[in-house]
Amino acid sequence: MNYQERDNYGMYKGTRGDGPGPALMGANTLVGNDVYNQQDEDLGDVKEIMLDMSTGRVSYAVLSFGGFLGMGEKLFAVPWDALTLDTVNKRFTLNVQKDKLADAPGFDKDHWPDMSDQTWAKGIHDYYGTKPYSTIASI
Repeated sequence: MNYQERDNYGMYKGTRGDGPGPALMGANTLVGNDVYNQQDEDLGDVKEIMLDMSTGRVSYAVLSFGGFLGMGEKLFAVPWDALTLDTVNKRFTLNVQKDKLADAPGFDKDHWPDMSDQTWAKGIHDYYGTKPYSTIASI
């Protein structure tokens, strides 16, 4: 299911482009969206969007990969800046090879990492080639 199908309030249904999307979108409509790489391989889907409560910024999208019907799936925190919204295909694109994602630092639903830990965050950002918001100058 993509964000237009999940739109309960009609924010993306305007025929003239009125409404907030795709520049500003509801987080609830993005959970469940598919994630593909540039080779058009399915990398999973967005399970959760993690907000930094001190800044109000989106920090990570939690993706699921592998498994069947929720069994054996691996979860990954992917820096928000590593994802690109593909409005044509109504999904996200992540510039990573499928085998690299399989080897990425991940976790299972019963053992979430401390995502506020700066050492953990640095490792995740290094893996995906992004920078934490704390190292980017404010606008």
